[in-house]
Amino acid sequence: MLDGKGIPMSNFKRFYLKGGCYFFTVVAHQRRRWLAMPEGRRRLREAIAHVRKRHPFSMDAIVLLPDHLHCIWRLPQGDSDFSIRWRLIKHHVSRDRILRNHAPLWQPRFWEHAIRDEQDWRAHMDYIHFNPVKHGLVTNPGDWPYSSFHRAVARGLYQPGWGGSVPETLRKMDLE
Repeated sequence: MLDGKGIPMSNFKRFYLKGGCYFFTVVAHQRRRWLAMPEGRRRLREAIAHVRKRHPFSMDAIVLLPDHLHCIWRLPQGDSDFSIRWRLIKHHVSRDRILRNHAPLWQPRFWEHAIRDEQDWRAHMDYIHFNPVKHGLVTNPGDWPYSSFHRAVARGLYQPGWGGSVPETLRKMDLE
């Protein structure tokens, strides 16, 4: 089976769980580093706020890197449609002609994982907040400004110096 551009489609099926909690990875087209630009961050923040008004969700964590992002969302009870939210967020950001510069901003798809339990949630929270260290952008998660790590520290989920070495929860985990 081919998609609308003649590219073979996989048989991948998304798992939709009403009121579910999900980890997402969303990547910039051809790993272009536009998410590192202040305008890119601003447009993404605006897009998320805009979409949340009509399609609510809460965000437990997020990290924004130059060419991709990771986050954890919780959907409202009775609602499982995370795909429409990502489609609308991507569309809203892509309307910015300066960012786009006649090129796509996003890879066509995104990756999702349904969070199974508290241990799974903790591992993905750690993955998100340790990601800038993993990519060599900083030496400690607290040094990366485009992350929910500081908010998580304020909530008591992490100690301020957490992440100086690879957390045990991540030793066997590879999501990229």
